Amino acid sequence: MTTAKIYNAGDFVLQSGLTLPDAKIAYVTYGELNAAKDNVIVYPTRYAGTHNEQPPLIGEGMALDPAKYFIIVPNTLGNGASSSPSNTPAPLGGPDFPLVTHYDNVILQERMLKDLWGIEQIRLVCGWSMGGQQSYHWAAIFPDRVRAMSCFCGQAITAPHTHVFLEGVKYALITDPAWMNGYYKEQPWRGFTAQGRVWAGWALSQEWYRREMWRELGFSSLEDYLKRAWDGAYFPRDANDMLSLIATWQACDISDNPIYNGDRTAALGAITAKAIIMPGRTDFYFPPEDNAAEVAQMPNAELRVIESVWGHYAGGGKAAEDTAFVDAALKELLA
Repeated sequence: MTTAKIYNAGDFVLQSGLTLPDAKIAYVTYGELNAAKDNVIVYPTRYAGTHNEQPPLIGEGMALDPAKYFIIVPNTLGNGASSSPSNTPAPLGGPDFPLVTHYDNVILQERMLKDLWGIEQIRLVCGWSMGGQQSYHWAAIFPDRVRAMSCFCGQAITAPHTHVFLEGVKYALITDPAWMNGYYKEQPWRGFTAQGRVWAGWALSQEWYRREMWRELGFSSLEDYLKRAWDGAYFPRDANDMLSLIATWQACDISDNPIYNGDRTAALGAITAKAIIMPGRTDFYFPPEDNAAEVAQMPNAELRVIESVWGHYAGGGKAAEDTAFVDAALKELLA
C-alpha cells in the first residue's frame, strides 16, 4: 500500500454550481519529471479503486516505466482518498455531497499539475473504466496539450444500458434497512453484499463462468468464489462514496460542459491526440460497439478490441495476456 500525498486546491466551484470547500486530490507519482517537462503520463483511478490498484501497468520495461516517465496517479473525487462524502464535513458531507462530474475531476487535476510542477504538456493520459472516461475528457478539454490517450474498457459517454446497470447496483445498496437515506450509523453491510453479488454477474463474462475460471484463482466452487471474492468486496469502502462515484459515472458525457455545450460530435472530433481505444469483447457495460461509434468521430483514433473472456476485467490487470495487450498498445502510443 502506497501512502498518497495531498494537493490542497482550496474552494473549488463544481460544474453543478456548488462550491466544494477545501477541495483535495490525493495522488501518487512514479519516476522523475524531466527538465523539459514533456515525459508526463496521467493515469486516473477507476470505480471503487484508489492509487493502490494502479501498479499492474506500472513497472520497469512496461509502457508506464518510471525510469522513463513521470507518472501521476490522481484519485477520482468521491473515491474516499480525494475529497469525498466520507471526508467532507457538513453540510456537504455524506449523502449531501454534491454531484461531481469528470469535467470537474479533469479541471482540478489540470490545476494540480500546473500548481505543483508547472506541467503544460501531457505525453499520455490513459485509464481503465472510470479512469478511461477521464482520459477521454482530458483529450477533449485540452486537445492542444494531450499528445496521446487511451481508454481501456470505458466510454466517453455513459450509454443508457450502462446507466440502467448502475441503477441496479445503486438500489442493491440503498434498500438495506441500515441505509437510513445515507445518514447511517454503521455501513450498510447487507447492501454492500448485495452490491457485490450484483456486480459479480456483470464484471465477468458467461464464458468465464462456463470455464469455471474461478478455480484458477484458488476458489473451490462457484459459491466459494462469490462468498470470498464478492460478498465483502466493498466492505473497506464507504457507501456514500460508492454512490457518489456511481453518480459521476452516470453523468459521464464528454460534451456536457461549457466548452461543447452538449455537442458530442464536436467533443469527440476535437480529440486530435493519437488514440487507441480498447474495449473488451465480452465487457457487458462497455461493449465494443459503443466505442466503435466514438472512434468513428475521432480524427486520429483506432479501435483495438481485447479478445478476452474476462469481461470488464480485461482492462483491469487480472489476466497477464490482457495486461500485455494493453501494455503493447500503450508502448505504441509512446513510441
